[in-house]
Amino acid sequence: MPRTKVYNYLNSNNIQYTTYEHPEAPTIEIARQYWHADGSKHCKNLFFRNHKGNRHYLVVFDCNQSLAIHDLEQRLKQGKLTFASEKRMEKYLGLKPGSVSPFGLINDTENHVHLFLDKNLLNETSLSFHPNDNRATVVITQNEFQRYLKLVGNSYEYIELY
Repeated sequence: MPRTKVYNYLNSNNIQYTTYEHPEAPTIEIARQYWHADGSKHCKNLFFRNHKGNRHYLVVFDCNQSLAIHDLEQRLKQGKLTFASEKRMEKYLGLKPGSVSPFGLINDTENHVHLFLDKNLLNETSLSFHPNDNRATVVITQNEFQRYLKLVGNSYEYIELY
């Protein structure tokens, strides 16, 4: 199970987190009904490719915000973007649609995917993501998430997305 791999990775690196299970929740709209009132910021995670298809980006931001692709192209300065296919998602993140999260980076052993995170997330004390399986949620503190990002090894940056 994908979430077991995430839990094993976090545990083996002494990264603290909590988790809870719920019915399948492939979209934010569905997931909202299962979220716990734990004070964490739930995030939207989108996977893109550039026009040539040789660069891939994971974009993470507050789930209560929306972003038009054109606006995102302007902010990321990576040229024309399109959503990456399911095949690319499987190849680079080892994930299926509806389960995308920064924890997919543990499957990107070549550190191909660049991560863009909205800088407003830095103001949150804890964040929530699927553990690569949309039937569970991981709540992780900001400090532990920063540790995870350094350990996983992918390039990343915090930018103003909205």
